[in-house]
Amino acid sequence: MTLELRVVLDTNVLISALVFKQGILATLRQTWQGKDFTPLVSRATVTELIRVLAYPKFRLTKAEQEELLADYLPYCSVISMPPEPPAVPDCRDPFDMPFLQLALVGQADYLVTGDRDLLNLASPFEIPIVNAEQFLAILSP
Repeated sequence: MTLELRVVLDTNVLISALVFKQGILATLRQTWQGKDFTPLVSRATVTELIRVLAYPKFRLTKAEQEELLADYLPYCSVISMPPEPPAVPDCRDPFDMPFLQLALVGQADYLVTGDRDLLNLASPFEIPIVNAEQFLAILSP
C-alpha cells in the first residue's frame, strides 16, 4: 500500500503548470494527472485561481479558463475550512494566507510554491514548504 501525498499548490505554480506546456511545471501537471499526488483545494484557493486566470496578461478566453480548470479540479480533494481557520504566520500578501490555512486543515504533506515570501516561512511553518523542483525531486528520488 502506498501513501497518498496530499499537496497544496500555490496559485503561481499552478498557473504556470496549467498555462505553459513545457518545462518543469509541465512535469508537475503530468504528476497530478498521473495521480502521483492529490492536490488540495478550498473555496478560497479555487476563488483565487479563477481570479488569476482572468488576468488580462494571460489573454485567456472564458472557454480557455474553464478548460484549464477542468484540467485541474477533477484531480483535487476539496477541503472544507472551519469557520475560524487556524492561525498561520504573518504574510506580506494576504492572498497567501488561505494556502497556509489549507495546508494545515487539509493535513498536507507539502505546500509547493515559487513565492519567496512563502518559501521564507518554511522553517517556522509545520508543513514543509518547497518549490516545484524540490517537490518533483521528492516524487522521483
